[in-house]
Amino acid sequence: MFDIERWEEIFDTIRKNKLRTFLTGVSVASGIFILVILLALGQGMQNGISKEFEQDASNRVSVWSGVTSVEYKGLNPGRFIQMKNEDFDFIKTKFENDLEYKSSVNRIWSGLASYKKENGSYRIEGVYPDYQFIENASMTAGRFLNIEDHRNIEKVAVIGYRVQQDLFKKENPIGKIVKLSGINFKVVGVYTDPGGEREENRVFIPLSTSQRVYNGSNVIRNMGFTMQPQNTFEETLAQSKVFSEELEKILKERHTVAPQDTSAINVFNTLTEVKRFFDLITMIKLFFWVVGICTIIAGVVGVSNIMLIIVKERTREIGIRKAIGAQPWSIIAMILHEAIFVTAIAGFTGLLFGAGLLELVGPNIEVDYIVNPSVNFNVALTTVFILIFAGALAGFFPARRAAKIKPIVALRDE
Repeated sequence: MFDIERWEEIFDTIRKNKLRTFLTGVSVASGIFILVILLALGQGMQNGISKEFEQDASNRVSVWSGVTSVEYKGLNPGRFIQMKNEDFDFIKTKFENDLEYKSSVNRIWSGLASYKKENGSYRIEGVYPDYQFIENASMTAGRFLNIEDHRNIEKVAVIGYRVQQDLFKKENPIGKIVKLSGINFKVVGVYTDPGGEREENRVFIPLSTSQRVYNGSNVIRNMGFTMQPQNTFEETLAQSKVFSEELEKILKERHTVAPQDTSAINVFNTLTEVKRFFDLITMIKLFFWVVGICTIIAGVVGVSNIMLIIVKERTREIGIRKAIGAQPWSIIAMILHEAIFVTAIAGFTGLLFGAGLLELVGPNIEVDYIVNPSVNFNVALTTVFILIFAGALAGFFPARRAAKIKPIVALRDE
């Protein structure tokens, strides 16, 4: 039941001790504020990591070759390992049931592309049609390469959005002829990529065409695969790990590379990296929770100390109340009421300040690995209610002490 006299007592106590109450409230509010900001940073880091891995298919396995670093079977270190079409065909056939998308790549670095008076240097990549899905590319105009383009060694090209802006400006590029290192190609599509301009600074052509017209013979620079999705992330991750290990082992055997050589054959498993990063994020979030909760505990301890001081200051008043018949529970309720009020007001203030700051600033924050830091409001609100409960607990012990004071002892208090 609402007791106006009880509220008048609380506000009268607060007015008499403005600075003390303010500092106590600040310690509690800052605890919630810091926790909200830390949780938001943790979520922002998770958003940033997720965005980084959105650039390619989430279950991608890539392999590229390098230079041998150790002697093996009479072969000196320093050999460059050159993968070929036969390597890709062997892998594709052996793991046919496990693979979803697959493509080898013949890359031409810094290829010159020109259209009318415009020209620029871009990366030209000969690929299979599946590469669109491995790269997570989306078509904005026209189509991607198809298997007939590859079989017929067609001189067709799919350009990135950045290339379109540079060469064609506002002109529709579909059906136009663009020169790639002096050879005419017909533009059949324009794509965008979640990776942004860096990934849209490329031109895709059929793999067979790139090998034929740019003297690539049967040479490939790297290979990309995605695995068939499984029922759970753990199953997909396990399958991906097995495939990565087998892929590396097979290529090392085919090219006479020492099993312990770590530089000749390089395999990058996106799922493994995703798990590693998210495990790290989980640990960081846990650390943030510990720091935030410790800060809140410090505030709650402050509330408890203030309640002890209040009980000490009001000992004589409490004695008079008990002498005229006040029950112990009413003394406890009086102290708890004030502790809960101060904790609740300070807690909600810290929550609103933290949420408001994130609402204003969060969407504009986009640095490396931190994107749009935000906090689950329900989690933050639950934390405030837990804080209020902790504040009540902090006030209970001083309140119980006050309720146990004998009236005659309290009346003698100076």
